[in-house]
Parts: sequence; C-alpha cells; structure tokens
Amino acid sequence: MNSTMKPRNRSEDARRDMIAGGIVVAAIVMFVGTGGNVMQAVVQTLIGIGGGPDKVLSAALILNVALILFGWRRYEDLNREIRERTEAEQRARYLADTDPLTGFLNRRALIVAGQQLIASAVAEKRNVALFLLDLDHFKTVNDIHGHAAGDRVLQVAAERITAILPPNATKARLGGDEFVAMIPFEPAARDNIDALAAALVSSLEDSVAHDAQHIRIGASLGIALANDASMTMETMIRQADIAMYHCKDEGRNRYCWFEQGMEMAVQVRNQIENGIREGMPRGEFIPFFEPQVDIATGRLVGFEMLMRWDSPEYGMIPPERFIPIAEESGLIGELSLLVIRRAMEIAKGWDPSIILAVNISPQQLKDPWFSQKLTKLLVETGYPASQLEVEITESSLFENLPLVRSIVTSLKNQGVSLSLDDFGTGYSSLSHLRALPFDRIKIDRSFVAAMRGSPDAQAIVVAIVRLGESLAMPITAEGVEDEVTAIELTRLGCAKGQGWFFGRAASADDTARLLADRGLLRAPALPQTPPPAGDEEVLRKTA
Repeated sequence: MNSTMKPRNRSEDARRDMIAGGIVVAAIVMFVGTGGNVMQAVVQTLIGIGGGPDKVLSAALILNVALILFGWRRYEDLNREIRERTEAEQRARYLADTDPLTGFLNRRALIVAGQQLIASAVAEKRNVALFLLDLDHFKTVNDIHGHAAGDRVLQVAAERITAILPPNATKARLGGDEFVAMIPFEPAARDNIDALAAALVSSLEDSVAHDAQHIRIGASLGIALANDASMTMETMIRQADIAMYHCKDEGRNRYCWFEQGMEMAVQVRNQIENGIREGMPRGEFIPFFEPQVDIATGRLVGFEMLMRWDSPEYGMIPPERFIPIAEESGLIGELSLLVIRRAMEIAKGWDPSIILAVNISPQQLKDPWFSQKLTKLLVETGYPASQLEVEITESSLFENLPLVRSIVTSLKNQGVSLSLDDFGTGYSSLSHLRALPFDRIKIDRSFVAAMRGSPDAQAIVVAIVRLGESLAMPITAEGVEDEVTAIELTRLGCAKGQGWFFGRAASADDTARLLADRGLLRAPALPQTPPPAGDEEVLRKTA
C-alpha cells in the first residue's frame, strides 16, 4: 500500500455528498427554468415562426442535463457504498458472534442472547431450559483419528442437535466439545423438555462416518432451569455443567436436571482431582497385591496389582473412589504407569516363579504410544517382561480394535503375557479371542460369586472353562470367597483363582512377609567386601 494514501474520512465524504446534492438540486431548478424556454423556441422553429433557441440557454440546458446525470450516478454510487458497508458490518457481526465450524453462536454471543431470552420468557410467564451437552471421550477421537475427524464429529453433532431442537431454540458452541441450547417452554410442559433431552442423547449414540471409519460418540447432558428474572447466564451454565458431570459419574449417555445436592458432589470431585494431581509427585499412590494361586494345589503363583491412595488427610482410599475421576480428568495414564513402576521395583525382589499382573485402563488402550511407555518401564526398572501379565478388560476392546491389536501385539513381542479380564461381560468375546493373542482368560467375579445360587451363572462358568480348554488358554477365576466355590472350580478344571478365600490385597511389606514365609523372595545380593590389608599385600606378590 502506498504510504502517501490516507484512509477515507466519513465526514469528508458526507460533505462532498452534500455539495454534489446541492449542485444537482440547483441543476434541476435551472433545468425547469431554462428547459421550458428552450423547448418553446425549438417548437417555434420547427413550425417556422421563430429563429431558433438561444445558444446560451441551450448550453445551460445541456449543462443542466449533464449535472443531473452526474447526480444520478453519484446517487447510485452512494447507495452501492451503503449496501457494501452494511453487508460488511453484518458479516463482521456474524463472524464475531458465530462459531465458524458449526454455525452456532459462540460463548460471548450466547451470554447476551441468553440473558435477553430469560428476561422475555419470564415476562411472558414462561420458563427457560438450558441444555449443556458434552461429547464423551471426544479427546480420544482427536488423539486416534486426527483433528479432521474431530471437526467432522463436531459438525455432525451440530447437525443432529439442530434436527431435534425446535426452531426457536438458541444454540451455541461453548468451545471444544461442549454445546449449549436454550429453549423457552410453558411451566406445565416440562415433559417435552425431557423428551428433547432424551432424543438428543439417543441421536448422539449413533456412530459418525469419516474416511471409511465409524467413530462412536456419546453425550452427557445437564439441564438447568430459569423461572425467575434474577437468574443469570453464568449461573445457568454453571448449574448445567454440574448436572452434566453428574451424568458422567452415573455412567454417561444420559441427561440430568440440576439439583442443589449436586453442587456438593462437584466440590468433592474437584477435591479428589486436585488431590490426585498433588499426590502423584508426593508418592501417595501405592500398589497393593492380591494373591493368585493354583486352585488344585494351593501354590502361590502370582499377584494382581491393585492401586491404593494413601492420603495423609483422608487415610487409605479405595480405587473405586478415585479411579473414575482419574479416568475422566485424563490423569489415569500417568497415574497407572507411576504405580506400575513402583510395583515392578518391588516385584524384582520376588522369586522368578511369581507373576505380576497389572490392570490397564481402557483409556490407556486409546494411547498409540502405550506399548512403548510400558516397555520403557521394563527397561528402566530391569523387571523381566516374562514375569509381567497385562490384564485387559473386554469392554475396552470395543471402540478401536485395530489400535488395541497393534498395542497388544507389540507387548506380546516383548515377552509380556496377556490376559482377557472380565470375560463374558463384553460385546463379542469369541471374536476378540480370535483377533488378539491372549494367553489367559479371567472369568468375571460376578459369575463366580453367583455360582452357588444360580444354575445360569454356573453354566456360564462351565462354558468359559470348556472354551479355554478348547483354545488351550488357562482360566483364572476372580472373586473366590469360600472353600465350596474353590472346590467346585477345581472340579471344573479352572487353573488359577483369586479372592478373599486365598487372601486379600495387601501392602508391599505384608506381601514380602508372605513370600518370605514361603521361601519365595530372592536372596539379596551380597556386597563386594575388599580383602584385609595383609591379604592385599599377599595378592600383589603372587600376581
């Protein structure tokens, strides 16, 4: 751009337009005054009674016409400029208020439009429902399939939301994978809001096609209610967000209305999440070890590592209190590897016949680098891969079987054993056994615990044991809590068992004492002691 050029000045343009307008008005007045005389002279000349129009008047008339044409052109230019400016302002306002990916309002525009909606609805004695919808496991879509796939999922989600909500709904994307919709409704029509929420959750359960892949998504939806003009948008969004997280804690793929008691639950959840973040570097998360035995002989053959949180503030916290929050917050990968490292360091002191079994979170199987991370731990701790067994729950195989196959094949090539955990509770057990190189099957504890009172449960256990025999895969039974069950499992041919009957999960120190009693601890390496001073002189002379 030429540095000598100056930006247009609107006041200067307006002044020029006023001058041009004045000139045109004057030209029209002059045209009216001169046009009549000139035309009269022209007519008289044509009928032969005059000497023709005056030249000066004729020139003035032509000048008037030229000025009028100039003014008309300037008028058209001015209208076009006004249209262009209006369109540019509208486009700028649209871009400032709209999410470019979905076409929904953005957060800033939602706050303004939503507050106006609440005020007008309350004035009409109507309520407003605010939906806050979060796509479940959306981060995994980006990590596994790429950001293009993530954008496609967001666009499809927006299309499905638009198709279900009524035309008067105010729709927005808060950012990331969070969507908001606001719907005014009659107080007696709350059932309609429930039906819309259920339809939204159901529609987002369907997979999204992208590059010959079918990406499964789901959604958790929180609902907040405004029935008073004092309700602010910030409060509504916070309440809907709390209800949405309550849905996630309840199992996802559902909707929940905000209730006052949920706020306390969110505070507790945030305390636990902060505690996890602060407790990891302080070493508060420790491994416990549950014995695994040969059911027929009672011989100790291994331990399953279970995680515990030794909190200085709250004491020993069981995994069901913090594992779901660690998974939801994305901390489970780091936390799991941290505790597995400690378990490997401890298990190095065990007899080589004792196997260490570790559970892998479904979230970790969505990490393409998980195999490399676990292999790195084996190298850094010096723990033998042949003494490690990785347990994978069957339900975690459903979402991305090709990636899981790549991970487990890599681990298998390192010499790690693989166990299919919670067998019988997943989606397609036989196909998984055929597709993946598992070494062992673990029967879910729910079937084992129900064996004594349920013929159906016993039939399932028998079928799994026979399946293992036909595939040459040993069977481990979880949840063995009494001698009768252990005897029955032995009769059926189940190889390994674990549960309270064989021993509860214990700390590293208690486990070491158990192993020491059975002579299953490695002998500590003897330190290299230097010879006595006199012997050192003899050694030099004989060398």
